[in-house]
Amino acid sequence: MRPSFLLISAGLLLTLSASAAHAQQPDTTLIRYSGQLAGQYTSGGVNRTLFSTNHSVTFLRGLHFGAPVTGSFIFGKQDRLLKEREWLLNTTPYYWKGRFRFYGIGGYERSNLRGIDNRFQVGAGPGWAFYSDSLGREVAVSNLLIRESTYFQDGSTRFVSRNSTRLKVAYSYRVFSLNSITFYQPNLQNFQDYRVTQQSTLALRFTPRFAISSTYSYTFERRVLEGKPTDNTNVTVGVTYSTK
Repeated sequence: MRPSFLLISAGLLLTLSASAAHAQQPDTTLIRYSGQLAGQYTSGGVNRTLFSTNHSVTFLRGLHFGAPVTGSFIFGKQDRLLKEREWLLNTTPYYWKGRFRFYGIGGYERSNLRGIDNRFQVGAGPGWAFYSDSLGREVAVSNLLIRESTYFQDGSTRFVSRNSTRLKVAYSYRVFSLNSITFYQPNLQNFQDYRVTQQSTLALRFTPRFAISSTYSYTFERRVLEGKPTDNTNVTVGVTYSTK
């Protein structure tokens, strides 16, 4: 995405969760929900409109099990032509004990931007939290083996085994919070065929429930259909609302 002369973005985040003051107990189940709505309008050298929405439901059972389910939809036009119509659905059930984690993953994706009709992923692997505390601050790394099936818009298909390394950073200090997730996913048979995904959100809370937030997201996929871009960048700025 080229630099724009005018950027107007709006975001709304609704979060429903248990209070942090009530720690998870044995033989109990918690359900946490979060949703985000964001829009972007750019004019000048490039005319661009973008709408995105993200939702997450996390089921927590007892002291060691969790099952987040996340979904997102992005719709974008550039110079009045459809560019982005992206669907993403993921579930990453996990077991944790102390600093150790073990993850499973199931994913589904559709992408007009990269010419993908359907993509399916399944996999599993371990993780480790180098730092975590009761305030939700965390630095953690996971490494999964995944099997991927991709069906492209031109009728071709790909079946690939990948290694998926994820770095997660969550930090808060007074009225500031930072959340960042980075993925590096090479093809196990050809390490030059890889994907990189990065998303970072910085928020400044000005009331207990409202914050100004900015999200930067970047994706790169080495192998795409001819004529499709290998990378994409989005930046949104908006207002966040949280019930917790």
